[in-house]
Amino acid sequence: MDGRTGTLIFDGDCGFCTSTANFIAQRSSSPIEIHAWQLTDVTRFGLTEKQTASQVYFVSGGKSFGGHEAFAQILIAQKSRVLRAIGVALMYPPLSWLAAPSYRLVAKYRHRLPGGTPACKLPR
Repeated sequence: MDGRTGTLIFDGDCGFCTSTANFIAQRSSSPIEIHAWQLTDVTRFGLTEKQTASQVYFVSGGKSFGGHEAFAQILIAQKSRVLRAIGVALMYPPLSWLAAPSYRLVAKYRHRLPGGTPACKLPR
């Protein structure tokens, strides 16, 4: 059982991202703090605003993971062996080859997903 804690840093201007972050924090079997990058000093996590504006980050154990790796690490942090195994699998090929572009696709079209608004649209 991992049970480690972590911090999820997300885009607080995006309704879809905010809903997703709240969902994760409420249902996680391990404590996860959530912070909108716009409302926190991300440098205390070793990140820049440019990094956190471009993708979600999960920080745990002094390491930061962005994009699909953030979600993989959230799964790895769970107490369920099945979820941890899925998280590990997402970090390595061939699943990482699918997870990375899938994350980018969701991020690109998040303004069209439930809870998304025009403010969620990423700049081109």
